[in-house]
Amino acid sequence: MLLDVTQSQLVLVDYQARLMPVIFEGTVVLANAVRLAQVARLLTVPTWGTEQNPSKLGENLHELKALCAQTLSKMHFSAVEEGLAEWLRPPTKAPQGNARSLPKHLQKPMNQAAERNTVVIAGCETHICLLQTALDLLEDEFEVWVVTDACSSRSERNRDAAFDRLAGAGAELVTTEMVIFEWLRTAEHPDFKAVQDLVK
Repeated sequence: MLLDVTQSQLVLVDYQARLMPVIFEGTVVLANAVRLAQVARLLTVPTWGTEQNPSKLGENLHELKALCAQTLSKMHFSAVEEGLAEWLRPPTKAPQGNARSLPKHLQKPMNQAAERNTVVIAGCETHICLLQTALDLLEDEFEVWVVTDACSSRSERNRDAAFDRLAGAGAELVTTEMVIFEWLRTAEHPDFKAVQDLVK
């Protein structure tokens, strides 16, 4: 099963100013997250951010926050507990009409956005906020794809333990380039050259 760009959303978890300096391989992890977000913007994949207790840990780094449609401030470790799932799967609007309209059972919901049930997720710390958010998304019946080279924790051991647990729970483990080139699918994609420049 390959990622489908038309079914995907990107969630970037807690790349915060006071957290990133202590994250294992933090510079590489952040660079991959920015690359993912840049490609998502180019391919019109909705991108969301989260920030854990930003008054203490600072906001997400500017270069990443600027690429997110919205950023959710949270105190729970799982962003789902603070409403992320409602952003990812907004409620459909009720049908509109008057007495001469079609019967309700024949009406189609108006302005219903196409559902994107695949969540590509990356972030810090992998064994806390990313793990709990991803597990809750799986429980809410989203397909969850964890971008391993855009995730980390303060220690490599905690990060890797989270990957083991996520794989066991049904998440797909991928890398930044796997995601990017599955979104593209072909070198004939009109944005291939622009994406290739971001990957180099």
